Amino acid sequence: MRIWIPFKKKPPIVSVIRFSGTIAADGRFGSSAISDQSTKKIIEKAFAQKNISAVAIAINSPGGSPVQSSLIAARIRRLADERKIPVYAFIEDVAASGGYWLATAADHIYADFSSIVGSIGVIYSGFGFQDLIKSYGIERRIHTAGQDKSFLDPFRPENPEDIDKLLNLQKEIHEAFVQQVKKSRGKKLQSEDIFTGEFWIGKSAKALGLIDDIGHLVPIMKSKFGEKTQFSLQEKKRGFLSRFGIQIANETLGEIENHINWSRFGL
Repeated sequence: MRIWIPFKKKPPIVSVIRFSGTIAADGRFGSSAISDQSTKKIIEKAFAQKNISAVAIAINSPGGSPVQSSLIAARIRRLADERKIPVYAFIEDVAASGGYWLATAADHIYADFSSIVGSIGVIYSGFGFQDLIKSYGIERRIHTAGQDKSFLDPFRPENPEDIDKLLNLQKEIHEAFVQQVKKSRGKKLQSEDIFTGEFWIGKSAKALGLIDDIGHLVPIMKSKFGEKTQFSLQEKKRGFLSRFGIQIANETLGEIENHINWSRFGL
């Protein structure tokens, strides 16, 4: 039988959100992708809990879509400001590129000694198949209404004008990323050289102002809110069909590109 004790102080509660995987729009990497839509409910649920002391976000991501990264980070920041709830980010193996963008939604960022942090840049990768199809006697035929509709066609030689346009697009996205980091980290940043796309490990990231300190989620939260702090993990539920393996083919294809993203950081 539970005995009710009036005026007994409840233990502090920290809502925990995990972001693990490549950041991409829904359907890109199957159910493993981190997207605004797939995380919307768990983010809102984390902030909607009663009497919470903070929201902690655990990040393990090599990056991905800048748009999805921006949408997710903006949602976290908006809810944090509206409800006056502090947010702490904890980087696990890696928070690079879009993964670091997610971390900048927090008021404070922590990482492990060996965590990979940074990669504040924009990358485009693709393949050129024009010589391959030529060797098989295949002729590429394409007709467009609008001269730019065949932009970066992988079955035709690279067009210098296309490359110039791509670089201009990347420059704009990169600038948005830089402004996000500066807005989040402010005077904590120690160098302008962090915006080159390079990445760093724990202590070096701290020296540059990319993170606040070395530390892990549970001990840091208990040191701030007390040893009796309780943790409420918000997780994305698996789709009904994916429980029976119906999405296996789609996710297997996505895992190929997913593996490439992780391998850039030796993981």
